[in-house]
Amino acid sequence: MEEGWLRYDRQMRLDGWGRAGQERLARARVAIVGMGGLGCPAALYLAAAGVGALKLIDSETVELTNLNRQILHWSEDIGRPKVCSAAEKMRRLNPLVRIEPIEARLTPENAEELLGDVEIIVDALDNFETRLILNDYAIRSRKPLVHGAIWGWEGRAMTIMAPQTACLCCLFEAGPPPGIFPVVGTTPGLIAMIQATEVLKLLLGLGEPLFNRYLIYDGLSMELRVLQVRPRPNCPACGALRTDEYACSRDLFPIP
Repeated sequence: MEEGWLRYDRQMRLDGWGRAGQERLARARVAIVGMGGLGCPAALYLAAAGVGALKLIDSETVELTNLNRQILHWSEDIGRPKVCSAAEKMRRLNPLVRIEPIEARLTPENAEELLGDVEIIVDALDNFETRLILNDYAIRSRKPLVHGAIWGWEGRAMTIMAPQTACLCCLFEAGPPPGIFPVVGTTPGLIAMIQATEVLKLLLGLGEPLFNRYLIYDGLSMELRVLQVRPRPNCPACGALRTDEYACSRDLFPIP
């Protein structure tokens, strides 16, 4: 087997994957918005899997307090743009993948410019306001949005595909209080692996994505729960896309 394919030999042995699936990954373009605790491991594993083009979007620089969880940033990277730090390691891991670092903050005005050429968007953000911008863009563009969030020992994940699924605004009417939140590094690592798995499933057309299912991970009790959720007809973000009646879980509270 030629070297380019040998790299992916073990995953290509999976039922439904094969060479055709790997070629599908090689043609794919995925954006990861946020290169922190979620974005770093998600990007790393998508690059390792051979997703052809990965767009990294973040406006921040590496700080010392990032290093307990943001695994693509090392001590010598403090002060560097996160997207540059991450891109450097990812290119060394897999030179066959095209990495595009973009040092920018996502806004309603630049969302189309930054995300218009990708197929799937990974929400690896750490603030609710920017998440809503991403949620609105995913609804307008009808692109899958793979959401992840963490707080301390707890993490959550869901895949949004409007108008068939609930969006973030279907679940949450307001964000959490502002401030610095606690986090143990293993929590975003685990949630990022779920996000990366969702991306691969979507690209390959395999398995069942987290559509209308909200996954909650509790590291202290080592429990995983999956709540069934539904779009709500009066959702301010996606409600206008539907005329059918849905119920919605209202006992959830968002984490950054």
